[in-house]
This record gives sequence, C-alpha cells and structure tokens, in this order.
Amino acid sequence: MSTEAPHNDEHGRVLQFTPRKAPKSHAFSNLSRQNLPNTDPAVPDLGKFSRPENEPDDFSHRMKMNALAGIVLLVLIGGGLWIVDVMTQMRKNQDCVLSGRRNCAQISMPESAR
Repeated sequence: MSTEAPHNDEHGRVLQFTPRKAPKSHAFSNLSRQNLPNTDPAVPDLGKFSRPENEPDDFSHRMKMNALAGIVLLVLIGGGLWIVDVMTQMRKNQDCVLSGRRNCAQISMPESAR
C-alpha cells in the first residue's frame, strides 16, 4: 500500500516535507533557530522605568508638562501653516510676474481723510 494520497483533481495532492537538520558549523547556529519561537523577552527589563510604590504620583507636574508639550505642538503647527501660506503667496506672485502681467503685488495704502 502506498503512503501517498491518491491524486485527485478536486482535492489536490498532499506533499509531506521532512524537516531540515541543523548545520554542524558554529557560524550558522543562528540560522537553525530562525523558525523556533523566541523565548527571549523583547525588552530586557522594564523595571528601571517603573516608579517605586511608595513614591506619590506628581499629577500637577505631569499635567503642566503635557500642557507645555501641547503648546509647543500648536506653535509648530501654526509655524508650518504660516510657512505654507507664505510659500503659496510667493508662488502666486512669481506666476503673475512670469506671465508678463503688471501690478502683481498688492500695495496696501492707508485711507486718507477727505
């Protein structure tokens, strides 16, 4: 009797693969462990970042730092939007000048009293 399943177009054919043997060379010892589950932790020790149990949480300092970070973030976003606006206006002015038109730049003059 054969160990192979009969060839059937409806179900396909099942092939059995034999596992490879680990190489003898010490240089390739890491290659043989590639398919094994990793038992080492991803991070060696997170205990150095933990706060001692008897130390109270400084909530107000943390909230001040979060507010400061939020303000810095808003300043950066505002500065980025300002730079984009200036670049857009400069591009419009350059397009106007390069197309040969005059009076491309807007000149603001104070209204005079009549």
